[in-house]
Amino acid sequence: MIIILGALIVIGSVVGGFIMAGGNTMALLHLSELVIIGGAALGSLVLMSPKRVLMDLFKQIFAALKGSPYSRKAYDELFKALYELFMLGRRGGMVSLEEHIMAPETSAIFGKYPGFQKNKHAMQFLCNGLRPIIDGKIKPDHLRMLLDIEVDAMEKEHERPIGVLTKAADAMPGFGIVAAVLGIVITMASIAGPIEKIGEKVASALVGTFLGIFISYGFMNPLAVNMEFVSVAEIAYIRCIAASVISFASGMSPIMAIEVARRGLYSEVKPSADGLESMLKSLNQAPAK
Repeated sequence: MIIILGALIVIGSVVGGFIMAGGNTMALLHLSELVIIGGAALGSLVLMSPKRVLMDLFKQIFAALKGSPYSRKAYDELFKALYELFMLGRRGGMVSLEEHIMAPETSAIFGKYPGFQKNKHAMQFLCNGLRPIIDGKIKPDHLRMLLDIEVDAMEKEHERPIGVLTKAADAMPGFGIVAAVLGIVITMASIAGPIEKIGEKVASALVGTFLGIFISYGFMNPLAVNMEFVSVAEIAYIRCIAASVISFASGMSPIMAIEVARRGLYSEVKPSADGLESMLKSLNQAPAK
C-alpha cells in the first residue's frame, strides 16, 4: 500500500503541476511512445537476465508491493519457536530435535507459530543449520562457517534481480530518446503539412523523452531501492536465525542464544532485553511431543 501511495504521489505531483501550468493531460497520452519504451525495457530485461533471475525479479517486485513481512510480530514468533526448540534440545539432547527438524510441517512446536512455519526459506535454513549437528557430521565450532557461506550465497542471489532492474531503469532515458528520435523522423516526413499537425507530432516525440526519464527516476529506481530494503530485511531475519543456532550449538543456554540474536536486530524490530526475557519465560516449558 505504501508503494502504491508513493506512486500516486509521484504521478499526482507531475501531472498536477503540468495541468497548473496550463497543459492538457491528453497531450501526455501517446500509446505509441509507451509501446516503444515499454517494449524496449521488457526486451532488455529478457536479454540481460537468465530465466531464474527474471523469475526472481517478478517475485521480488511482488514482495516489495506487499511490503516486508519481517515485523516485530514475526520476530516474536521466531524467538518463541526457537526458545521452545532449544529448551527441548537442552533437556533431551540434540537428538530429541530430530522429529521437528526432519518434518517441520508436522512439528508440534512449529505448529504453534504458523507465521514462521509458512516461511519456507527461513524454516529450511533453520533445519539445514541444525541437521548436521543432530547427525553429528560437524562440530559446533564449524557451524558458523557453514551458515555464513549459505547466508552469503542467499544475499548474492537476492542482489541479482535488483541489479537487473537498476540497469533497466538506467536505460529508460535512452529508450525515451529512441522514441523521441522516431517521433522526429515521423515529423520530418510530414514537414510540409499544417503547422498544427507538425506541432502535435513534435509534442508526441518529446513525450517519449519525458516518459523515459519519468519512469526511470519516478518508478523503476525507487522500486529497486524498495526491493533492496525488503531483501535486507529478509537477510537480517536469516542472520538472526543463524546467530541463535550457532550460539545454542556452541553451548549457550536457550535464552542467551536468543539474546545474542536479538542484539543484532534493527531498532524497529528489536524487543527490549527485559521484554524478551519476560516473553520467553511466560511460555509453556513442557517439551513438545
